[in-house]
Amino acid sequence: MAEHVDNSDPKGESLMEKIADKFHGDDSSSDSDTEKRKPEVKPEVEPVASEPETLKNKVWRLFGREKPVHKVLGGGKPADVFLWRNKKISATVLGGATAIWVLFEVLEYHLLTLICHILIITLAVFFLWSNATTFINKKSPHIPEVHLPEGPILEVASALRIEINRALALLREIASGRELKKFLAVIAGLWILSIVGSWCDFLTLFYISFVLLHTVPVLYEKYEDKVDPLAEKAMHEIKKQYAVFDAKVLSKIPRGPLKDKKRE
Repeated sequence: MAEHVDNSDPKGESLMEKIADKFHGDDSSSDSDTEKRKPEVKPEVEPVASEPETLKNKVWRLFGREKPVHKVLGGGKPADVFLWRNKKISATVLGGATAIWVLFEVLEYHLLTLICHILIITLAVFFLWSNATTFINKKSPHIPEVHLPEGPILEVASALRIEINRALALLREIASGRELKKFLAVIAGLWILSIVGSWCDFLTLFYISFVLLHTVPVLYEKYEDKVDPLAEKAMHEIKKQYAVFDAKVLSKIPRGPLKDKKRE
């Protein structure tokens, strides 16, 4: 009996091993099937912009500017007025300038006469009102004290001084014969300005400039994507014409001693 039990043990063990191997084989095959069915997940790769694409994204702007129009105009309240950020204030400023131009140009009013008439009317109204209050038993009108602040006036004077000194330094540099391009540009600008000045007086020219400041920047800011390509084509054409003019005319003009020393 003992020998029969001993002989049956290895058979039972071999049978159990076969059953376990079969189960393990089924599990491994099912795992392999599920792995095959799972879709492969590819790692996401961020697109890298090539150099030509980055160059294309750089849009040519008028006068080579890189800042927005608001920053080019100096920012702050003046730029807000020129770009019509607050339509009421911009319309009031433009309407006041138009009224002044109509008074002096259309109605041919003189500045000194206008100031005197305004002062006469203002003083007469306040004088009669102050004396009439004694008979009516009412309080006299409150006339505010007006003082010019020192800070803004000094800031304006300092800004004007800096701009005048910069203009004088530019004129001195041009007169010394160092920059031929600047010399020709300033001469052409002054000549055009003299022609415009012969057509109208200073007040009309100032008013036209003031109106252009209130219209051109806001229109350019609105349509800059359409204006910049046209301006780029115009600038390329101007550079071509200038290169031809430089090769035929400017290169034949003898250079001054300061220009030669600067090149050496």
